[in-house]
Amino acid sequence: MKLIVGLGNPGIKYADTRHNAGFHWVSRLADQLHVALKTEARFHGLCANVNQEGAQLWLLEPQTFMNASGRSVSALCQYYKILPKEILVVHDELDLTPGVSKLKWGGGLGGHNGLKDIAAHLATKEFWRLRIGVGHPGDRNAVVNYVLHPPRQDEAPLIDEAIDRSLAVWPLIAQGDCQAAMLKLHTKP
Repeated sequence: MKLIVGLGNPGIKYADTRHNAGFHWVSRLADQLHVALKTEARFHGLCANVNQEGAQLWLLEPQTFMNASGRSVSALCQYYKILPKEILVVHDELDLTPGVSKLKWGGGLGGHNGLKDIAAHLATKEFWRLRIGVGHPGDRNAVVNYVLHPPRQDEAPLIDEAIDRSLAVWPLIAQGDCQAAMLKLHTKP
């Protein structure tokens, strides 16, 4: 992996919302790696660069708002010649219950506007995704309001646990062993 993208919306108003699960994941990874995310205007986001065993790794939290995330991702990818297969996008997932996280390669975009915009800018859906379950409101008309609000009191610790569990497989992802990371992450403890 050369680029880890956490999806979310910038600003205090959205900080604790379900939609910002990707931001939370990348921020915790930055803490683990002892780096600070800093504003980088040319990439329209908060970035950090890490030397991982001789290879450069970028962490990115686009500040373009969710629906325009591709602008930020493509700017960094074009500048550093990062290929879609070298990208991991971390995002909230309605189709997974709180407490569940899943790693997957490519596939559908599940109606996620951040993923749609990234796929449009990269001209492919073939990149890694780490999906953090936030649950579904049960009514598709309620989705926007649901993801733009904080999780319920009983859901928040489960989402945090899913983030922690998926961060535990980061060393495998960093080594490029995503199959082993998937096996470990998707196996019940």
